[in-house]
Formats: sequence, C-alpha cells, structure tokens
Amino acid sequence: QVQLVESGGGLVQAGGSLRLSCAASGSTFSINVFGWYRQVPGNQRELVATFNTGGTTNYADSVKGRFTISRDNAKNTVYLQMNSLKPEDTAVYYCKADSFVLNKLYVYWGQGTQVTVSS
Repeated sequence: QVQLVESGGGLVQAGGSLRLSCAASGSTFSINVFGWYRQVPGNQRELVATFNTGGTTNYADSVKGRFTISRDNAKNTVYLQMNSLKPEDTAVYYCKADSFVLNKLYVYWGQGTQVTVSS
C-alpha cells in the first residue's frame, strides 16, 4: 500500500509560481513512476508530468518549459514546480504513483490540491 498526500496549492496571479508537493508513505520502494495530473470539472483528468525511477521525465505540451517535476528520495516526496502560470492552468492537481509488485500494477492517487490562477 502507498499513501499520497499533496500540498502547496492555492490562489496565484497569472505569471506567478507555485510548488506542489506529494509526500509518499508506505511501500514507496515499489513505486516505479510518479506523476502529476490535473482535472477541471466536466473534463477528463489529464497528464501534466511524470518521473520514473530511471530519471526520465515527460511533460504535457501545454506545460513544457514552465513546469518541472522532481523527486527527493530522502523525503519520499515529489514536487511540481509551476512557473509562468496561466489561468488555463486552474484545476485540481493530483499526484499518482504506479507501483509494481509481483508483476502486478497498482495505481495510487492522492486527494488532490486546488490551484487557481487569476487573470
């Protein structure tokens, strides 16, 4: 089992920055991929960025060059640094962890944190 707790959301003006944190606990050794996703009411949850154990990162085109995903292994925490925020970045942001145990995939989600960007 893995537990994920996000923090760092809030209200910011366009052009500003926020850093989201996702603290993982439990069987964190089994996590292969961390990801940040976001969802606007009425829309599907969409990928923002991912980070795997090999250090490979992947970003949605809409956030490339503005957002950075990183991981602090000592703290079992994943971060999403968001710069040059735009009103269209407004959403609930979720942390996701993919855990492989005995060749089975387990997917864990955090509770989400609201990010609101005002124009």
